Amino acid sequence: MEARSKRKERIGTVVSDKMNKSIVVKIERTTKHPIYKRVIKKSTKVMAHDEKEEANVGDRVRIQETRPLSKNKRWRLVEIIK
Repeated sequence: MEARSKRKERIGTVVSDKMNKSIVVKIERTTKHPIYKRVIKKSTKVMAHDEKEEANVGDRVRIQETRPLSKNKRWRLVEIIK
């Protein structure tokens, strides 16, 4: 039996938990500015599936890529880190 391909995992901060079984997670990364070569922070907000509704605003969470669950949800909650 062939092993399933490795799925992307990201760590981010919960910025919204007002929806049913959904959270919005802000993922921050650092990158160099193309012209000025200065290190800058960039962030992306993604929606993630939270089946048990256990994550709260401000939590550090690990999310994993999954099949499309709705129009905007392509990630699911794996664990709450802090």
